[in-house]
Amino acid sequence: MDAPHFDTAQRQQWMAVLAHSLPQELAAIWAEQNLNPEYQVIRKAETGLAQIQARMGATGQRFFAGDATLTRAVVQLANGTYGYSYLLGRDKAHAERCAVIDALMQEKVRFQTLQETVIAPLAANREQRLAARRTQINSSRVDFFTLVRGDNA
Repeated sequence: MDAPHFDTAQRQQWMAVLAHSLPQELAAIWAEQNLNPEYQVIRKAETGLAQIQARMGATGQRFFAGDATLTRAVVQLANGTYGYSYLLGRDKAHAERCAVIDALMQEKVRFQTLQETVIAPLAANREQRLAARRTQINSSRVDFFTLVRGDNA
């Protein structure tokens, strides 16, 4: 078997981009690229809960912060390649699409095309959303300061 054309970090990156993509964005790109691969659903998209843990100050002791709704799916392409997806929310069709694209990204012949036509646009759209959110948050930012009276010296 040939060595894969990607490493673990690259796969984590594209899976993160897919997981953070908006369902309507991915569906539009899916239709635009005419992605209709033959695949079999190994584990149909299912929704459950995942416990969220956090740390005080990011370094302290762990504590239970709550639950998050998680949807996962597993598919297998006709050539035997498996694709996986885990994403927040309940959109089962989106989870299945993400799993199919994960499997397609593992194929050497489709990797570069999908990287340019699917992953890069989704990553750019997410960065735009994050930048807009940062701008919105910064517009309401309050800087606190203390005035020192001269008679307290």
